[in-house]
Amino acid sequence: MANATPRVRFCPSPTGNPHVGLVRTALFNWAFARHHGGTFVFRIEDTDAARDSEESYGQLLDSLRWLGFTWDEGPEVGGPHAPYRQSERMDIYKDVARKLLDGGYAYHCYCTTEELDARRAAARAAGKPSGYDGHCRELTTVQVEAYEGEHRASIVRFRMPDEPITFTDLVRGELTFTPDNVPDFGIVRANGAPLYTLVNPVDDALMEITHVLRGEDLLSSTPRQIALYKALIELGVAKTTPAFGHLPYVMGEGNKKLSKRDPEASLNLYRERGFLPEGLLNYLSLLGWSFSKDQDIFSIEEMVAKFDIPDVNANPARFDLKKAESINADHIRLLDPKAFADACAPWLRAPHANWAPEDFDAAAWERIAPYAQTRVTVLSDITDNVDFLFLKEPVEDQASWDKAMKGDPEALLTTARENLAAADWSDPESLKQAVLTAGEAHGLKLGKAQAPVRVAVTGRTIGLPLFESLEILGKDRSLSRIDATLAKLAA
Repeated sequence: MANATPRVRFCPSPTGNPHVGLVRTALFNWAFARHHGGTFVFRIEDTDAARDSEESYGQLLDSLRWLGFTWDEGPEVGGPHAPYRQSERMDIYKDVARKLLDGGYAYHCYCTTEELDARRAAARAAGKPSGYDGHCRELTTVQVEAYEGEHRASIVRFRMPDEPITFTDLVRGELTFTPDNVPDFGIVRANGAPLYTLVNPVDDALMEITHVLRGEDLLSSTPRQIALYKALIELGVAKTTPAFGHLPYVMGEGNKKLSKRDPEASLNLYRERGFLPEGLLNYLSLLGWSFSKDQDIFSIEEMVAKFDIPDVNANPARFDLKKAESINADHIRLLDPKAFADACAPWLRAPHANWAPEDFDAAAWERIAPYAQTRVTVLSDITDNVDFLFLKEPVEDQASWDKAMKGDPEALLTTARENLAAADWSDPESLKQAVLTAGEAHGLKLGKAQAPVRVAVTGRTIGLPLFESLEILGKDRSLSRIDATLAKLAA
């Protein structure tokens, strides 16, 4: 790479809930820094007072901790380039904007919104580019005095060079932007507030960021930043221009870019459903990168050991929820049994659990957890899978009842109950044989025979291994539930 010890940054705005595209960007930056023994800088871009909130800021920090990311510089850690919240760096931006104006790299633009709109419309009608036309670029002193005399408000615009800008993108290769596609742009609002177009590259320059790894949606702003960097270097504010790498879009349904508004975009959704951080990160790493041709499941440590930006694919990556769930399920299987049991703890109590706290049986949970670990896709699945153990009566699921209680379920259950009453309840195989024999007596294979038993005891047609579940629930409670079902059928 261009630098043996890169400095990268992750700089989200604290607006709304974190989304998976943001997490993918953080992951690639973090893994790149860790792979090369570099520095991961966490910075908060909170200059938009109308949209930023302390609640979102807190969620960002909490989300990064949940995912297992650590940062070398940033909020709550500090560092040589503090502060790391843009709202606390306003004097810095004001000073740089002044230097750009004094050096002739920027100028005051007095155009009103109405004037800009009219000129853009005329340019479009003439088939010309509709960006800023440079109207205020070379104002004379007299013209400036006239505008000032009218008490016109002015923004500060950066003066773009008149030649093409070419750079090598770490993901996409060499790219060239012509001047007509990159007009002069605003860097300071009329009220004096700095814009993202100024504060982002200024912070990158002062924090000595070596690699800017960000989403493809920001690619069009890169030539502007490169031109600004050149000016900052000439002014002595920046030392070098960082290398840029633009990560591929994450696509949602209908091959549209995954939006913050898409339900599957919210990181909180995956936390609430019980995705493991390592499962979610494993999947997100595959959105634009691959570990190997024949391996999709790997640890974060294994990813860090192999990850590098030149290996990122420039093509858009589609977010596939089923694939994400499948990978998460694999990571659940890889957990140590105790780690799995501990991870399930939040879903075994209110508000997720629908049983009374005093009815939770820790010993029963410990016994059934290994069977659950092989069946659940996300941790929240555990609640419905084990509720039959801790509820006084199983949940009545009408669809399951209708599916299982076909033919002559009363006769089958009567025989199964007799066989189970005589079975060895310390041996799941004995319980299986009891139901198998009952099924044979009524011309049914085991799959059909066990369905009414499962619904009678657990309330559902699908669940954990039936005969192990019966053993853990116990003889008295199991037979009592079969009796209740027989009474319901008789009625």
